[in-house]
Amino acid sequence: METEVAVVPLTPLDIHNKEFSRGFRGYDEDEVNEFLDQIIKDYEMLIREKKQLEEKVAELTEKLNYFSNIEETLNKSILVAQEAAEEVKRNAQKEAKLIIKEAEKNAERIIGDALAKSRKIALEIEELKRQSKVFRARFRMLVEAQLDMINSRDWDELMEYETPDLEEEAKEPLSQP
Repeated sequence: METEVAVVPLTPLDIHNKEFSRGFRGYDEDEVNEFLDQIIKDYEMLIREKKQLEEKVAELTEKLNYFSNIEETLNKSILVAQEAAEEVKRNAQKEAKLIIKEAEKNAERIIGDALAKSRKIALEIEELKRQSKVFRARFRMLVEAQLDMINSRDWDELMEYETPDLEEEAKEPLSQP
């Protein structure tokens, strides 16, 4: 089993403080120091960039979480709105069915009332016809009786009846017994 050794990243200060042992015919010390200075600058720049990138990642992660929450909220709102719309639609359909049933009942009642009135009027018409026949028969009998009376001989006899001369009677004295 191998044990892992934690490698701690170097800092610019570690690079700056690094001491190298000197050997015979070693590297030029100024050249090495100059190169190390350049490495320190580049390393510091990389650390700053890394820190900036980490901050940018944190900011973008926060924004992503914010927009994810908004998306989740919008999705929930859409579902609630769809459910509400379906409920409104179901209620409207139920109400429409109730209105139609009520209208059908009213129509049946109105038709029933109209038929009853029609039957009543038809019966009244029949009664009026019957009464008209009775009146006509009675009126005919009356007219015929009147015609019989007009055509009777009594009228002729009445015409033949002579009236006394009233002037002559007025001249005659009243006789006494």
